[in-house]
Amino acid sequence: MAGTRSYAGRSAEERRATRRRQLLDAGLELLGEHGWAQTTVRGVCQRAGLTPRFFYESFPSLDDLAVAIYDEIVEDATAALATAVAGAGDDRRARATAAIEAMLDALTEDPRRARVVFVEAMGSEALTRRRMATMGELAEIIAGYGRAEYGATPESESLVRITAALLAGGIAELLLAWLDGSLGVTREQLATDCAELAVGIGDAAQRIAVARRAAG
Repeated sequence: MAGTRSYAGRSAEERRATRRRQLLDAGLELLGEHGWAQTTVRGVCQRAGLTPRFFYESFPSLDDLAVAIYDEIVEDATAALATAVAGAGDDRRARATAAIEAMLDALTEDPRRARVVFVEAMGSEALTRRRMATMGELAEIIAGYGRAEYGATPESESLVRITAALLAGGIAELLLAWLDGSLGVTREQLATDCAELAVGIGDAAQRIAVARRAAG
């Protein structure tokens, strides 16, 4: 069949995957360098060296491309966070610091990625919706770590979720403030202070849960 025919030793599926990768890379460049308002299908295609026909082969719309770029950045950051925590040993603060440092590196080492996640995600309706969903996913990841770290009971589940949502939103806003220079602290100080505060909030939530159980 024509759809599965090989060309120059590469299958149709491999060629589609390569074109999709070209579009993702071109989209990241435009979003990260010029912003959502200046990013168009035509511009992405020109940067990728492809025609619009190949754009729509991979993405129904420019919104879908932007969300795919955003998701890829977040997935990389989440994987880096999980790897860092797994290799940080048993110390609670060490794990928290490793998690924050991994997230910082994954989201801010490439300024284009940082712009997509922290700036352009609030300028596009599709990215704004995806950002809101991602905050919920991040909160659930934090909640999972909290349950494993402190233990959890059905009675404390609401407190776990409140604490996780507080940390997820706070960390996101903290990174945004650090990126725009308003905090005036180094990466190392930011990671250390953020980790200390995260552990402190977790400890406080545990004390609240214990007090509630004691009170019956």
